[in-house]
Amino acid sequence: MTARVTLVEGDITAQQVDAVVNAANRAMRGGLGVDGAIHAAGGPEVLADCVRRFPHGLETGHAGWTTAGLMPARWVIHVVGPDWTRGQRDRALLTSCYTGALAVADEIGARSVAFPLVSAGVYGWPRGDAIRAAVDTLRETETDVEEARIVAFGRAAHDEVAAVLGS
Repeated sequence: MTARVTLVEGDITAQQVDAVVNAANRAMRGGLGVDGAIHAAGGPEVLADCVRRFPHGLETGHAGWTTAGLMPARWVIHVVGPDWTRGQRDRALLTSCYTGALAVADEIGARSVAFPLVSAGVYGWPRGDAIRAAVDTLRETETDVEEARIVAFGRAAHDEVAAVLGS
């Protein structure tokens, strides 16, 4: 089965889901954008779990989980997206973030998962392609996840995702 892909505009850290996906950096020690927001909202437990579970970080395109700390979700599924601004332009690395996150969700038993647009922020992946990669991958990947919720930050991103979901 595949997940039902839904869309909301808002703050990924406030989502009432089993797991939120973090667009992390390779070091897994917090950062900018979604990564910084998740570490701030989750509190020190998220960082402590990252240090314990990923002492050497994660490779680009890979996924792993930690506690969600103080957030409403139970887990954070961390993915390391490709950095377009540094020449990492292999789309397979981007789509593997979504397939990897779904595989981790299946492993931990998460049935509702909130996703940001991986690599579309500070990593500079062209937003239109990042949206198509997210929607297509989430719609096509076999999983036990029931809801894959795309959380758009801002009205413009929401409207762009809605247009792709509707096509």
